Amino acid sequence: MKAYQVGGAVRDRLLGRQDARRSGDRDWVVVGSTPEAMVEAGFTPVGRDFPVFLHPQTREEYALARTERKSGRGYQGFTVMASPEVTLEQDLARRDLTINAIAEDPDTGALVDPFDGRRDLRLKVLRHVGPAFVEDPVRLLRLARLAARFADFSVAPETEALLAQMVDSGEIDALVPERVWQELSRGLMEDRPDRMFELLRRCGALKRLLPEVDRLWGVPQPAQHHPEIDTGVHLMMVLVAAARLDAPLPVRYACLCHDLGKGTTDPADWPRHVAHEARSVKLARRVGERWRVPGDCRELAEVVAREHGNIHRSSGFDAGAVMRLLERCDALRRPQRFQELLLACECDARGRLGLEQAPYPQRPRLAAALAAALAAPAQAVAEQAAADGLAGPAIGGRVREARVAAIAAQLASA
Repeated sequence: MKAYQVGGAVRDRLLGRQDARRSGDRDWVVVGSTPEAMVEAGFTPVGRDFPVFLHPQTREEYALARTERKSGRGYQGFTVMASPEVTLEQDLARRDLTINAIAEDPDTGALVDPFDGRRDLRLKVLRHVGPAFVEDPVRLLRLARLAARFADFSVAPETEALLAQMVDSGEIDALVPERVWQELSRGLMEDRPDRMFELLRRCGALKRLLPEVDRLWGVPQPAQHHPEIDTGVHLMMVLVAAARLDAPLPVRYACLCHDLGKGTTDPADWPRHVAHEARSVKLARRVGERWRVPGDCRELAEVVAREHGNIHRSSGFDAGAVMRLLERCDALRRPQRFQELLLACECDARGRLGLEQAPYPQRPRLAAALAAALAAPAQAVAEQAAADGLAGPAIGGRVREARVAAIAAQLASA
């Protein structure tokens, strides 16, 4: 029995691009063993479809060397063979990209690189290992995600041609929501998430997975507000801004969905997009349901889609209007989500040609207004209102007046 380290950890070490977020992401392949021998050695089996085990001390994943044969649709449509006779080279041959098909002997540091992955690392090319690449549609998404991570890499032309083939064959339609969201969410969190969507668009996959996003390209916006004009270009710039501001996943997903309604505007009305916010909410809800997006991402996306225009215009709001905005956003009960909403709106404002570094005063102004409203003595005001003989909604009205007054004082002092 011999174990080799494989995959992303080897690749990243060769690149000198170790990422603290992935420092524990090490995978191993075991040659010349059986499930029984792994259990006897203290490993814990965890794989249902594949022979995968957890190391008794490190808890890292160790998979038996295996081969795969396509037997059905989708990423689960494979017949797996794992036996002591499967060689390391055979196991590496089933992997997606050459740069991920490099193994390292932990005892000697020797590299096993049968598909010239190190050459492609030097050339900065994402290239498929072999023709079996097209058999697993998840590989398309994974490649797009790696394009977002390695912004200085290009996709080999022959590999990009295979992506289009996977779309045309309908293989991509066999993807299940959980795997789609897993790869999309990881890609959104990379340094250049725009590259993921641009690659998906070029090969036709975006139209199949996210038609609401795909249709934004070619839709114009008023040049005075959007010097970049094209809505799809604007969306990519917003995602770049979100990465630059180190936004969390819910914010980045909300950025992705914030302008979906513009893709359904009647061309006769271009470049204006009246009431696109309400349409964006409905489309964001549709996307969230289709790919089973987590609740925190879905909820923020809908609030951002509905309110981002009002937040952009809020510089001229008086205390009463600011209070109404806070109430619509449920900011008093969910202040952290409101902070994420403001960050998403800043990303939107900076995702415009020539305005990438422009200040966004709406964010600190509204954050300070919320802090003032939360700091208002609500309990004392309610008790005094009750002492004055008020009850029910009348007490709530008195508390609201106190919060509006606190916001007014904050705005006057800014």
